[in-house]
Amino acid sequence: MLEGFAVIVLVVAVGFVLGRFNVLGTDAQQVISRLVFSAGTPALLFVTLTEADLNSVISPGLAVTALSTTAIALLYAGIARFALKRSTGETVIGALAASYVNAGNLGIPITVFVLGDAAYVAPVMLFQVVVMAPVAYAILDLDAQKVSGPVWKRVVRPLHNPITIGSGLGMLVSGTGMTIPDLIYQPIELVAGMAVPGALIAFGLSLSSGWRMTSPPPRLDLTLISVLKLVIHPALTFVLAYFVFQLSGILLLAVTLFAALPTAQNVLIAAIRYNRGPGLARQAALITTASSILPMVLIVTLIPG
Repeated sequence: MLEGFAVIVLVVAVGFVLGRFNVLGTDAQQVISRLVFSAGTPALLFVTLTEADLNSVISPGLAVTALSTTAIALLYAGIARFALKRSTGETVIGALAASYVNAGNLGIPITVFVLGDAAYVAPVMLFQVVVMAPVAYAILDLDAQKVSGPVWKRVVRPLHNPITIGSGLGMLVSGTGMTIPDLIYQPIELVAGMAVPGALIAFGLSLSSGWRMTSPPPRLDLTLISVLKLVIHPALTFVLAYFVFQLSGILLLAVTLFAALPTAQNVLIAAIRYNRGPGLARQAALITTASSILPMVLIVTLIPG
């Protein structure tokens, strides 16, 4: 288990060094991230889901993830909105920072190297992409008064996401039992191979220049996000998985481990796009990423997988 984390750290270190010495240029992180997001990760999810049992995706694990993630987001939103008197936009960004995990850049590599199968992270990614992101963006659109066009276009917008498309096609192939010709499958499999190293290198690149910050966020908000993300979220997930849904073994380990993942960089992208709490999203991603290794090691140590 520790060897798996060591492999991840070393590849992230490669990205960090490349970024520190500006070997790939100033836009390398954005280019690699878009490549991984648009091609590598959808291909990887397609390949893994075509060979996976749909029960591993539409399963109690998905229900646990949905319930615990929603509960954490609503808990932060309630505290931020009514106790801390934060604006709607800042509340949404903070709620995402406390609950929206980095399932792409870190979840997939951890799943591959530690759990041995990328299919375990699919329910988390699907819930975040299909449910959490559209709801959050809809609220931010209303807050920023950017709502335009017919309702049906906003409803189907998540279906344009490459990860949603790759996962959906993989589930379709798995559910129907159709056979993909090697001429088509092998190129997809080749592209899928860049998802894990590409995501780790992109993450290392972000760390090489991501510690500078122009406007520090409120410490109280940042502390609340960190505690919810790294302590309450995995603890609540474990309670729901073990006592309510009676999960055990690697399934219990997987859902709890994913809940301890740090804040996703997508939260910062949303914060910048809508100009709502970018400093909070940026610092939350950095601090939870740097601190997440301890709760994750504790989880894989205490929960037999």
